[in-house]
Amino acid sequence: MLRHDHGNRPLTGNLLQRTGFTLSTAFGAFLYPTTIVLCLLVVAGYYDEDIGPPYVILCTLSFAVTFPGEVTFHESFRQVLQKLLSSWLLFICIMGAFGFATAYIQYFPENVLLAWVVSTPIVYGVIYSVLRIVLPRVISSPGNLRTAVIAGVNEIGICLAQQFQNDPYLGTRILGFFDDRSPGDFPSGIPAPIEGRLLDLSEYVKQNHVDTIYLALPMAAQPHILKLLDSLKDTTASIYFVPDIFITDLIQGRFDSVGNMPVVAICETPFTGFNGLVKRSSDVVLSVLILLLLFPLLSLLAIGVKLSSPGPIIFKQRRYGLDGKEILVYKFRSMTACDDGEVVKQATKDDARITRFGAFIRRTSMDELPQFVNVLQGRMSIVGPRPHAVAHNEIYRKAIKGYMIRHKVKPGITGWAQVNGYRGETESIDKMEMRIEYDLEYLRNWSLSLDFWIIAKTALIVVKDRNAY
Repeated sequence: MLRHDHGNRPLTGNLLQRTGFTLSTAFGAFLYPTTIVLCLLVVAGYYDEDIGPPYVILCTLSFAVTFPGEVTFHESFRQVLQKLLSSWLLFICIMGAFGFATAYIQYFPENVLLAWVVSTPIVYGVIYSVLRIVLPRVISSPGNLRTAVIAGVNEIGICLAQQFQNDPYLGTRILGFFDDRSPGDFPSGIPAPIEGRLLDLSEYVKQNHVDTIYLALPMAAQPHILKLLDSLKDTTASIYFVPDIFITDLIQGRFDSVGNMPVVAICETPFTGFNGLVKRSSDVVLSVLILLLLFPLLSLLAIGVKLSSPGPIIFKQRRYGLDGKEILVYKFRSMTACDDGEVVKQATKDDARITRFGAFIRRTSMDELPQFVNVLQGRMSIVGPRPHAVAHNEIYRKAIKGYMIRHKVKPGITGWAQVNGYRGETESIDKMEMRIEYDLEYLRNWSLSLDFWIIAKTALIVVKDRNAY
């Protein structure tokens, strides 16, 4: 399993965070919006500003826009820093656009706004760091620590126990396991003792005042589960069922419903409902701004391509888009040949087909700029898995497990794989497998702040990276 900036978190971890409004959850939800509001008020007071209706409205809007906070205490400090910077940048853009569009920004002195923008992420970082030290001690105190048992000594039950054991913010102590099998059938490395058989569970729970029971039994054992639930009706413990489908690698795995019928998503796009609207809106707004700002540069690049060698200015290539449907992707032509057939040869270092001007625009990624038109057309997104030629797709979909899942979203001009070193030629199956793993990781962990982080990181990489040719 990869461990990256926005690493793949097992669904059991997400499930644990949904099983109760824990102390760390409360702090995670309120800390970011509260810090923003308090920093604004403190800065305004420092500059002797009258805290009147304009500040009250701005505080209310700021809290509403940022609640609940996206950062949690379950992540590494590096992940938190990335999320904080990207979220704060996004917040500034949204509030700044609102302020200028409504002329509301004129109610606030520039020095107050500048001090607010600079001080907030610093103050948040300090408070967050202190809480990371204090919270585990508070959560693990006898009055706050919950007790739990797990029914089922299997892979998912052991994984569940290890999550509680390794994450102090979950505030739960596993007392033991219950299972009907003989000890010789249990796997090694069980993180808690075996306390008895399933029929012993009810009495144990009552005698030991257990707070929570996790049923990590295979779905094939449904009759046993129903019988066990009947025996537990005489207890006050909370009961959670952990289906064994969660041991597989889910993409946007979550609980949902069809009418009144509960269902579990196994493989789904992150861009459903409101998320889809947010993603599309950000794509359109940013693409229009970028195309307007870069229009002079685009004109110069078009002239350079035309003068570099005979052929069209724009190279159109068939690629797979959303749901595996073919789309036409635009690029400034950088080669003397335009392959788009059954066999497409990837560009390599010192490739004779690449023109001198083409080498320059490929190295700087300026050959990709026409794809912002693809974004406006709705064929692509600014951030997403990079589209591959149809011929390459047909090769890799047979060689790499889960390859086609990356097409659950629109392809992007840049992506999570590209900012993690997998930009340019993929001359081996191993490299392509790593690129696909990053693409799937993006699908599992998408957020608007992650998109902004990828865009910012792409801009930095393009300046110094030379992997594309």
